[in-house]
Amino acid sequence: MFLHCAVAGAVAPGLGSTLAGLSLAGCAGGPAAPGRALGRVVVIGGGFGGATAAKYLRMWSGGRIEVILVERDSAFVSCPMSNLVLGGTRSMADLTRDYRGLRAHGVQVRHDEVTAIDPGKRMLRLRSGGDELSYDRLIMSPGVDFMVEEIEGLSVAAPDLVLHAWKAGVQTVALRRRLESMPNGGVYVLSIPRAPYRCPPGPYERASQVAFYFKREKPRSKVIVLDANEDVVSKGALFKAAWSELYGSILEYRPGTEVKRVTPASSSVHTDFDSIRGDVLNVLPPMRAGDICRTTGLANANSRWCGVDWMTMESTVHPGIHVLGDATQAASAMPKSGHMANQHAKIAAAAIVEIMSGRQPSVDVVIANTCYSFVSDREAMHVASVHRYDNAQKTLVPVAGAGGLSAQRSEIEGVYAQAWAHNIWNDMFA
Repeated sequence: MFLHCAVAGAVAPGLGSTLAGLSLAGCAGGPAAPGRALGRVVVIGGGFGGATAAKYLRMWSGGRIEVILVERDSAFVSCPMSNLVLGGTRSMADLTRDYRGLRAHGVQVRHDEVTAIDPGKRMLRLRSGGDELSYDRLIMSPGVDFMVEEIEGLSVAAPDLVLHAWKAGVQTVALRRRLESMPNGGVYVLSIPRAPYRCPPGPYERASQVAFYFKREKPRSKVIVLDANEDVVSKGALFKAAWSELYGSILEYRPGTEVKRVTPASSSVHTDFDSIRGDVLNVLPPMRAGDICRTTGLANANSRWCGVDWMTMESTVHPGIHVLGDATQAASAMPKSGHMANQHAKIAAAAIVEIMSGRQPSVDVVIANTCYSFVSDREAMHVASVHRYDNAQKTLVPVAGAGGLSAQRSEIEGVYAQAWAHNIWNDMFA
């Protein structure tokens, strides 16, 4: 059976040892035998999907595939765990990794930006000097971009007044500073878009972390959560129990409340029925696949997400281009998460090694996902799932009875969560 590696260690309770600690041979049928070069793969995006794919292409091909990773930023900053920066218990340095580990695997890392792709010629253009790169296969892991046009006033809003901070980095630091400078007794407003969006439980974890900070440092302050969804999208009962037991009147949750307009001048957001003023506005716009997917014509699902062949992660629009992570039109019950992007990368890497070696990719594909959420500085909970490729349906389907949800939040789950983060970062870069 072709079983993709889960992140070794820190596997959610209940998943079982069969998904952890697998050898490379067990994951991809063994690396390609030494011999002639197989060709060049260019990877766009150095996050959970792209960095993992680049590393495993080199490893599973025995170095026979030339891999070039194109990434704008000089270092990787993890979105998972970044809400703890807002809560004040982690620093940005805790979330940051460099690309030296990938270079040690023989990946050529270029800090640049792709401005255009010609799928017919299998060529892409870089911003620096207009350089062009040819490829035999292309992997795209561009994450998400934001549909700011869906919220009136947001596209012209001053960035320091209306932040999303949904890509860990500069805006994360800016939002933390806004919270620190907010008076005791002030109001933080968090607006959540309709699903699907990156990291389903992420906004609710963020609300918990800000409430934790307020309870400790600014107890007269308030968190107002305006959720366009009819209920908490993920781990709903667990989050609500935590909010009630830990934060009481500090955190107010309003489901079915979609922000339609923002007014930066008055620091207000507006729904169809109400206007809410906040000292700190944190508006998450609706999301779509990264812009490079749209300009290349890959976003063929409602002009938002990219359809893929789940056996190989190859685009259903352009042969030879594989799309990973948040940018994909998700299969049934599949979250847009960092762990899932890591697993997509291994599907793609294994399939590409097989294809470029003149073999057929395996249809026996099984992947797993685990997502942890912190509701305080120490307590966390998880949701986990397992997905198997169904050759008849031509998609990944949830495995009945696998995965699961925490019975309750706990400090030991917080330990597991921290271990998960370090393990997956090492899986990407070490």
